[in-house]
Amino acid sequence: MGMTTPPRTLAEALRARDDESLAGLLRARPDLLTPVPGDITQLATRAGTRASVVRALEHLDRFALQTAEALAVAPDPAPYETLLGLLTGDGRDDGEYRGDADAAIGDALPAALTTLREQALVWGEDDRLRLVRTARELLAPSPQHPSPTGLGPTVAEATAGMSPGRLQDILATAGLPATHDPVSAVTSLSALFTDRARMGELLDTAPAEALSVLDRLVWGPPYGEVTPNPTPPVKWLRDRGLLLPVSTRTVVLPREAALHLRAGRAHRVPEPQPPAVEAVANRDPQAVDSAAAGQAFLAVTTVEELLKSWNGGGPAILRAGGLSVRELKKTATTLDVSEPVAAFWVELAYAAGLLASDGEADERYAPTPAYDDWAELPAQDRWVRLATAWLAATRTPGLVGGQDAKGRALSALGPDLDRSAAPEVRHRVLALLASLDPGTAPAPETVLARLRWERPLRGASASAGDTTDLRSRIALWTLNESELLGITGRGALAAHTRALLDSGPAEAAALLAPLIPEPLDHVLLQADLTAVAPGPLERPLADMLSALADIESKGGATVYRFTPGSVRRALDAGQSAADLHAFLAAHSRTPVPQPLSYLIDDVARRHGHLRIGAASSYVRCDDEAVLNELLADRRSATLRLRRLAPTALAAQVDPASLLEGLREMGYAPAAESAEGDVLITRAGARRTPPRTAPVPVPEGPPVPDTTLLGAAVRAIRAGDTAATVARKDNGTTDAPAASSGSLPRTTSAETLATVQAAAMTGSALWIGYVNADGAASQRVIAPVRVEGGFVTAYDHTADEVRTYPLHRITGVAELADDATP
Repeated sequence: MGMTTPPRTLAEALRARDDESLAGLLRARPDLLTPVPGDITQLATRAGTRASVVRALEHLDRFALQTAEALAVAPDPAPYETLLGLLTGDGRDDGEYRGDADAAIGDALPAALTTLREQALVWGEDDRLRLVRTARELLAPSPQHPSPTGLGPTVAEATAGMSPGRLQDILATAGLPATHDPVSAVTSLSALFTDRARMGELLDTAPAEALSVLDRLVWGPPYGEVTPNPTPPVKWLRDRGLLLPVSTRTVVLPREAALHLRAGRAHRVPEPQPPAVEAVANRDPQAVDSAAAGQAFLAVTTVEELLKSWNGGGPAILRAGGLSVRELKKTATTLDVSEPVAAFWVELAYAAGLLASDGEADERYAPTPAYDDWAELPAQDRWVRLATAWLAATRTPGLVGGQDAKGRALSALGPDLDRSAAPEVRHRVLALLASLDPGTAPAPETVLARLRWERPLRGASASAGDTTDLRSRIALWTLNESELLGITGRGALAAHTRALLDSGPAEAAALLAPLIPEPLDHVLLQADLTAVAPGPLERPLADMLSALADIESKGGATVYRFTPGSVRRALDAGQSAADLHAFLAAHSRTPVPQPLSYLIDDVARRHGHLRIGAASSYVRCDDEAVLNELLADRRSATLRLRRLAPTALAAQVDPASLLEGLREMGYAPAAESAEGDVLITRAGARRTPPRTAPVPVPEGPPVPDTTLLGAAVRAIRAGDTAATVARKDNGTTDAPAASSGSLPRTTSAETLATVQAAAMTGSALWIGYVNADGAASQRVIAPVRVEGGFVTAYDHTADEVRTYPLHRITGVAELADDATP
């Protein structure tokens, strides 16, 4: 640390650090950087605030947290040996934590202390270790907030309000010499509980029932309720101070007595080493990569199928935001997946910026213009876009179907699915999988145990409204979603995912590309009006086939079925019967079956025979018999048709409803324009205005980059110099700047004369300065030029040349002769 004397405060300990160590502190605790502290004292003060300390404690691993908890119940300050004893015990236990376990604790403790020191939670040399006061208050025991160690207050704390007479009774019953000094009485009782031999003799005389009471309290919670007339075992313990009253109905086991019963250990189970991640299976890495690549391709096609189904305008948005349960079920049916899986695909498309609200009065979800660009990319690049969006997203689809803190249902695409911890948990899960040998599929429960050790939960860690371990749930969802997305294959991390995490998108796409099947340019037509696609199809072929036929089943091979409705859909899109025949002949490896040709010709012959236009709407047909048949059909009553001419009927419904009604009756009408031309309806024409992907909700301040850290450290050092540099007070007395407690004050004339003199001699000054926002600061400057009411100077605080208005300088003072920066 470079110190010759032990630090007396946290600020002194931080001041003695080098720049690299200060940068490490700001990197580990980025909340300290906003705004940049003016000096080391401000940094130390901010590092001791409750919110910052809580955040720092929540980022400790289990053993570092256990070390901090042990320091919270140790004397302040505590030597290293005392801390080690609280973690290993005094050797009087049954051997459960002896030998190798104690050696592991001894080996791990220096690293844990280093972590606590680096994060400014512990300061001082090994002979005087101090936990920052706020952390001690958070971790120390109290009736309202029991200590994580399960220990109660000390004898001195528990007897603070006890009468001297009651203390004398306890001393007498315990066989201790009487004293009229309360401090001496407390010291005598504490000495009894910390004396092995005497405490052993006292417990040897205890009734068996009393020892049972102690066994229930020893590992916490240390508080128990008693009646006004306690049982003899409780009375025996209370009379000897082994149970001390907290209130009329509550007693507590004092810390010194509990530590004796625990053989000196603060924790029942110290965990110096992380639990091992056990493998379920060790698979062939090539098989893992192939399985993951197949799932990655399926993920891409599933998202594409979802967005195609919403091409003409997706489901309506709920008034409170999000997708209704009915629409989610419909989407699940379309994708042939369960509702939770459908929610995952919908949220993934939204996180990737491929799906958004259209912003219309009747607001609906629809693909964004970015979807068209995404759809033109190779499959591997489309997957990289999806995986990258998933890694960074704070949207948590696993919450869909649950309830928020107010009992309201959480819906897919709703406003309350962001959990800031999600990206960090996903990265930690994948980093853990990446640390295993290729092909290793870990057991989920051991992954969770490892993650809990690396980031143990504290009371405030769960998000509001979540009553269970949210981080563990996100970790389990991560494992499941990784398999769906092709991040993992058969439970093990794929090679292209390792490349994505280590090298970036380009390397991941390059590794994935050879594993994705090449798209095919043909299908196999069958006599039962179906077509089989033996693999992924080229995009133009797939688009045309999806318009001409309905998907009947998916899997390794996709089966399409031709129906009158699907053929009519292709004709509505502007295709002719000849176009359809030519398309099938060009792309089928088998002859076009005769039933399929008949189906196309039959639908084409009837297609457009009826024409629909806007009157409210009308129907016209050159064949009067068809219109007579239509008027006679009872099913047309809801359309309210009326003959206008031998070849035209008027309807009292809009053209779209008239088209749909006649199609349900078995006709194949075609819409026409005001000029009489047939209107061609093309799929996929509806898009939202340009939209950006949703911005993840960050968990606390972002980690600063190296440039920002360097600038911040320089600013803090310079500000500290300005606050602590020695100056000449009234030109005679040398004193540190910080000792005055206020900015220097001089008249305008004195300020101008002193600054001009410093500019001529090249000396440095200590100034007080108030900026345009009214914020006051103190700085060390070396004036270079004074003119026009401004002083140009090298600012040692900012480490740059700046110009200051003289009227904003509150005063100046010369630096001591040996204090020039």
